[in-house]
Amino acid sequence: MKLASLNDQTRDGLFVVVSRDLKRYTPAGTVAGSVQAALDDWARAEPELRDLSTRLDIGQIKGEPFDEALCLSPLPRAYQWADGSAYVNHVELVRQARGAEMPETFWTDPLMYQGGSDSFLPPHAPIALADDAWGIDFEAEIAIVTDDVPMGVSREAAAGHIKLLMLVNDVSLRNLIPGELAKGFGFFQAKPSSAFSPVAITPDELGDDWTGGTIARALMVEYNGEAFGKARCDTDMTFDMPRLIAHAAKTRPLGAGCVIGSGTVSNKLDGGPGKTIAEGGVGYSCIAERRTVETIVEGAPKTPFMTFGDRVRIEMKDDDGGSIFGAISQTVTQYDPAE
Repeated sequence: MKLASLNDQTRDGLFVVVSRDLKRYTPAGTVAGSVQAALDDWARAEPELRDLSTRLDIGQIKGEPFDEALCLSPLPRAYQWADGSAYVNHVELVRQARGAEMPETFWTDPLMYQGGSDSFLPPHAPIALADDAWGIDFEAEIAIVTDDVPMGVSREAAAGHIKLLMLVNDVSLRNLIPGELAKGFGFFQAKPSSAFSPVAITPDELGDDWTGGTIARALMVEYNGEAFGKARCDTDMTFDMPRLIAHAAKTRPLGAGCVIGSGTVSNKLDGGPGKTIAEGGVGYSCIAERRTVETIVEGAPKTPFMTFGDRVRIEMKDDDGGSIFGAISQTVTQYDPAE
């Protein structure tokens, strides 16, 4: 089933079930007041939501026309948002770009940071920032949402706690990262609000494309209307999503509604850095990787970071070209505190 939160001018939005083809929706308020409320009581809510979904898909419920541009992120705010390092190739490249060595332990022990989760952006909302000299970058990722996870959960048991899947644009301000990390206390200002796909889906919606640990499909990225990336989520994934859950829960339980991101999806090419789509590669899921490869190959980066007016679109499609999660479609704008 597919779930969404429509913008009704409340903090958590109007909770709805969306048809598989993303054409219609029906309110789910009789089951739970929000996506978070459903996750808090998932054992009861899930079968009732699934019944609504089935009736909507077979036409027993007429539904209303669904417009993904009216969506908030499925969880407009969450108790926890943690982003991991499933694709260590990405970590290696971006560290190389800023002249930082990568310890060998990064290949055996995931990186993870805790981001701000109180103000996720709607998937079609602008990325409003005060200064485009901050090195604005998109990062296309997949994400999972859990129910309650006990502390010390094993990787094997963690897989059963994955209840929903989403796409995410984990916006990064690359020029602020080195200064923050030099303080030895992690990201904060360099990681503004993230945006998630219009709908969250249960893993069974993917059929065999859900491996139990990742999605066996490509994540499509368009930048200013041109194909920028089509990296596969199941290629060069060092740590799968259950492994990231187990890492996050090593010393604490995770509450229902915990969102964990994969980190930027990144594929190698013939064992080395990737190539653009035009050059026969799968491209990139962020600008920083492309700049690093340009530096390796050509001696200096050529692709600038985002500036006001630049647009990014992140989407995943099925074999028939249909959108699975809806699209994250955002334009960078200059923040106006008066608005």
